[in-house]
Amino acid sequence: MFVEIAAAWGLLIGVFYILPVDGSSGKALAIRLVASVIIIFGVVLWQWRRINASELPELRAAVAVGFLVPLFFVLFATTYLSMSHAGPTTFSQVLDHTRALYFTITVFSTVGFGDITPRTDVARAIVMTQMVLDLIVIGVALRILFTAAQQRLDAGSDEASS
Repeated sequence: MFVEIAAAWGLLIGVFYILPVDGSSGKALAIRLVASVIIIFGVVLWQWRRINASELPELRAAVAVGFLVPLFFVLFATTYLSMSHAGPTTFSQVLDHTRALYFTITVFSTVGFGDITPRTDVARAIVMTQMVLDLIVIGVALRILFTAAQQRLDAGSDEASS
């Protein structure tokens, strides 16, 4: 389990640092954001199916969360990095890969140090979108994944008692 989670973190963050990110604004930025949300919900559905088919659903749910969180970080960090490339004054400082990832995790954890802040309304709207999705990921997605694990365990108990 730990190895799979560590591999997911390493792979996703490694790919984030390796792949070039262009500057997106306007429609391209909206498409990137919508695609990110679709990817996140698609991964939740895929992981839900894996949990339902697993012999150890609680462990599979933990692995699912371990994959979903860095994916969420990378998708939003990519969006912020792209916005910063498109408009260097979008944030209080120009973002590189590390700053974009740092900002994403800071917003996710609700710490908000204030060293990097959005300066445009579009950037503020994207950050607010992340904040709302943070609540969904933390609340709803975790609940869905662990409920799937519990249902799988309950189904296994029913089969064993029959």
